[in-house]
Amino acid sequence: MARRMMSRLGQWSSYVFAVDFDTNSDPIYFALASKQSERPQVFRNVLADEMCYSLHVQSDDKIERAKFYGGLKKKLSKELPPECTILEMSIFQPNVKDSVIKGYFLKDASKSSATERVLGELLRNDPVYVCSYLCGGEDRQWSQHLWSNTEDGWVEVLEKYCVVPAENPVHHPSTLNIINYDVFYSFEDAYKVLQQCVDIIPESKAVLELVDQRLESKEKTDFPVIVIEGLDATGKTTLTESLTEALGATLLKSPPQCLSPWRARFDTEPPLIRRAFYALGNYLTAGQIGQEARQAPVIVDRYWHSTAAYAIATTVGGKLGNLPQAGSEVYGWPGDLLRPSLVLMLSLSSQERMRRLQVRGQDKTMEEEELEANHLFRQKVEEAYQRIEGPACITVDASPSPDQVLQQVLLLIREKCHL
Repeated sequence: MARRMMSRLGQWSSYVFAVDFDTNSDPIYFALASKQSERPQVFRNVLADEMCYSLHVQSDDKIERAKFYGGLKKKLSKELPPECTILEMSIFQPNVKDSVIKGYFLKDASKSSATERVLGELLRNDPVYVCSYLCGGEDRQWSQHLWSNTEDGWVEVLEKYCVVPAENPVHHPSTLNIINYDVFYSFEDAYKVLQQCVDIIPESKAVLELVDQRLESKEKTDFPVIVIEGLDATGKTTLTESLTEALGATLLKSPPQCLSPWRARFDTEPPLIRRAFYALGNYLTAGQIGQEARQAPVIVDRYWHSTAAYAIATTVGGKLGNLPQAGSEVYGWPGDLLRPSLVLMLSLSSQERMRRLQVRGQDKTMEEEELEANHLFRQKVEEAYQRIEGPACITVDASPSPDQVLQQVLLLIREKCHL
């Protein structure tokens, strides 16, 4: 079995390994070699009495891979000793798209056999690669041991490598698998994901049946389509309602109301499936836009920009500079999705936004809790918004009174859309 695993993966030693010891800084990158480097200090954050392991999810079926990885951390947290620290980890081939294999790095201070027993059972029964790491000598030289199963079910070491430092890649590894994993760029690609989930997520069938009845949208509309974007509590609801009245427009929201019965179900799924669900929501909204824009202007409360910006910011770990550079294809508009005439993003200081949220007194969404707790995540969301192209966002200061913001936006609409 292990030999077949190796042949599917290719040359294990050609991959670079990344461990997130600290989520606020760069990962520790290392590679594998047949002999030790002159710079052996790789795991500087590992104590002398800690055992180290890694495991990575392997499967040719990306749905199976996503589902298993989605529940793996919970399983490990439940079954491993409490002294075992679970860290995010990935392996990848530098600058090679779709090469990232996700997993976890374990630092175990328990000095018990429980961890190896749990990992051995995973290796026998689940789609994972398992490695152990040993440190020897006064200069603390690390080696990696790739595990395998014997025919009688015991664990043996299939390969042994020296662990050596690796240079930081040009692109953060989390950016390599964004396309059609976290952000979808065509109806067909998003549809296929839910199609493959019908047997394991029964709700997928109902969603697909609804999507099959979607309204077709033309490339161009008879009346302008204005999208209002922005974080929660920036005034989107107030503005969209005021614009609808002022322009005699139709107001739509994305995701559309027709998906509400299944949102809670898909919010529990791993990113691949959850993002495909919301991508299809954009195509349903596009059909509604196309129909309504034959008769009047259309105002849309959020659209593809939100779907993409939150997905990119969530996926890309670490600092702001890890985001794909401006002009990257990940910021390009899907070729088969109706394009709005104008996209306006409401901007507000974090202090004022928090004040408005407290005034609301409403329960926070999971994304809102993350925005409040993590300033870096908020920065990445806002920056991703700004980098999306075709069309790009125009930033609007949302700190003045609602009436002043409305007048400011109406001027922009008249200028850009000739209304």
